[in-house]
Amino acid sequence: MSVIIGVDIGTSVTKAVAFDGEGIPLASATRRSSVVRLSGGRVEQDLDDVVRTVAEVVRETAAALPEPPLALALTGQGDGLWLRDADGRAVRPAISWMDGRASDLVARWLEDGTVQEVYEHTGSGMFPGCHAPLLAHLQEHEPHTLRRAATAGYCVDAVAQRLTGRVGVDASDATLPFLDPVGRTYSSEALAACGIKDQAHLLPPPAAPGAVLGLDAYGAELLGLPRGLPLTAGPYDLPACATGSGVREVGDGLLIVGTTLACQVLTDRARTDDSTEPAGMWLCTPDPGRWLRAMPAMVGTAALEWVLALTGTTTADLDGLLAQSPPGANGITALPFLSDAGERAPFVDPAARGRLDGLTLAHTRADAVRAMCEAIGYAARHCLEAAGLTGTLAACGGGTRSGPWAQLFADILGRPVRIPVENEVGALGAVRVARRFLGEAPESKPQMFRVVEPRQESRAMYEDGYAAYRAALDGARARWGTVAPHC
Repeated sequence: MSVIIGVDIGTSVTKAVAFDGEGIPLASATRRSSVVRLSGGRVEQDLDDVVRTVAEVVRETAAALPEPPLALALTGQGDGLWLRDADGRAVRPAISWMDGRASDLVARWLEDGTVQEVYEHTGSGMFPGCHAPLLAHLQEHEPHTLRRAATAGYCVDAVAQRLTGRVGVDASDATLPFLDPVGRTYSSEALAACGIKDQAHLLPPPAAPGAVLGLDAYGAELLGLPRGLPLTAGPYDLPACATGSGVREVGDGLLIVGTTLACQVLTDRARTDDSTEPAGMWLCTPDPGRWLRAMPAMVGTAALEWVLALTGTTTADLDGLLAQSPPGANGITALPFLSDAGERAPFVDPAARGRLDGLTLAHTRADAVRAMCEAIGYAARHCLEAAGLTGTLAACGGGTRSGPWAQLFADILGRPVRIPVENEVGALGAVRVARRFLGEAPESKPQMFRVVEPRQESRAMYEDGYAAYRAALDGARARWGTVAPHC
């Protein structure tokens, strides 16, 4: 039985799932990790706490199996800044992808053309929670921290280093914002544009496709598994979810309705286009000739949870609330940009802010909730259009568990949405990649989906609603002080 344990190290939850050779889950475990929110939009995590969650979920999952797994496959959150010393120990708390301390710097780079210059070299936009502004911020405010560091990496490779003693950054993680996605090498011009060329030594070269690590003595003892057990580290959660959701053909896309509203489309060409905004990224995949054009908006279910808390309701009430308010939310509209760090796709603006418009005493909390759900749907359509969706669309993430909200996405997008029956697609995608790297046979049974078809009776209303959303967004961006070309 060729069982592989997939571990998805999320921002606040770590999950382990053991899959057999047909992708059927056999056992699983979940642990929460801490996310620390500080003043000034700072968001940090403790690497030791994250490693603890990985150890606990792997031990619990492995204990439910009749024998040790064939391998471990890690995936997890991307971006942020996970600085370590030569031994893999954190030199400061990890800075989350949600962090906003460098928002003013990104705003300045947008104005002076730095973001555009980097985009022309790499095809990646920038936002406050990615490597470039965070390294530049620390270079100015914490130079001593950078002097102590040996590696500027990400969550998945930080955990992998603790378990294997080796540094290996997957090319998908390394993409944003310095990597030339075709040559898979860092752009010295992009580093120089950001004023951090002196920190280039902290960036480990991307691992070659097919790289496999092995548990060292410490990692084996921590997890209770044999020393030398194969371990793969990546791709990170966005491309892992695409693989786990069956995105295989050029033009096919994936919508992840999670904390991040992540939209991505598979392509066979990585390119920059000066006519579009410098946003999103070209994510490397395990196939050198395939990339994912990714547009990961900052806020997905987090915006929904905010409006639910505001109205004194919970996710358990969502389906009923959507049933109580008609399409169009009785005239209420919303912008869903609620992250402290602003927005990163399909446009970059650290000053982006959310809003609810058109409220009167006659409106209900159901109207407010529906308005935010529709706004998130419009944001998804905007991102998928910018990413170039032409084929089939899969969807995953916690938001797809709501039948009415999944239906709303299909109606707004005007296309069928395929939702995998197996919902732990991040872990499954990491396992599929590991199985391929280990030379194991792929699954022989077809993946199961439930398909949500768009309703024609909603088409005209949501076409008008999307046009109004785009107009409201352009108006808001003018007030935020950014240029808003159509893309």
